[in-house]
Amino acid sequence: MRNINLSQLLPAMIDGMGTSLALFALTLIIALPLGLLFAAGRMSRFKIIRLPVQAYLLIMRGTPLMLQLFFFYFGPYFLFRISGVDRFTMAVVAFGLNYSAYFAEIYRGGIESIPRGQYEAAAALGFTRSQTFFKIVLPQVIKRVLPPMGNEFMTLVKDTALARVIAVAELFDVAAKAASGAVSVVPYVIAAIFYLVMNFIVGRGFAALERKLDYYR
Repeated sequence: MRNINLSQLLPAMIDGMGTSLALFALTLIIALPLGLLFAAGRMSRFKIIRLPVQAYLLIMRGTPLMLQLFFFYFGPYFLFRISGVDRFTMAVVAFGLNYSAYFAEIYRGGIESIPRGQYEAAAALGFTRSQTFFKIVLPQVIKRVLPPMGNEFMTLVKDTALARVIAVAELFDVAAKAASGAVSVVPYVIAAIFYLVMNFIVGRGFAALERKLDYYR
């Protein structure tokens, strides 16, 4: 067992945390709007739209994210003989598509929880469908989906560790390599602290947002 050199380990882990945070942020940029689009498709009255979206949601939610990471990284080569794809980019694609499926179901649950009478009342007042959705339905949906969204955000922070399976040098990958080289669990403990801090900030942010929405309700 070798001694852990914290002066070298901590900067490396901070760099790894930066990669994890970048993956977290880019995933949300992709998944949040895409999830809303899929939710609309899932609720469409047209089967030609609804059925493919349902199949997509089943596949993305019914298969492991780790398997999807392998597919998006190795798939371009085996399917199209395209080599040299960027690992981080493929991780963002896999995470974005995976989480968009979960967000779609959260959005759908929130939208379908709105009483039908509100749509009828809005129509009676002369609101268009888009005005009804964006001015009446969406503010209520945001309030209702915040708790499950908060859970998914915290899960995403931890799931970024899965990017290690395609050799993305994120926080857990750095910790695992340091732990293996030093034959010590200390890097894992430090990584756990980093994850706890990140999720503490995410949890506090959602709590503050909920309080603010309660204030303006």
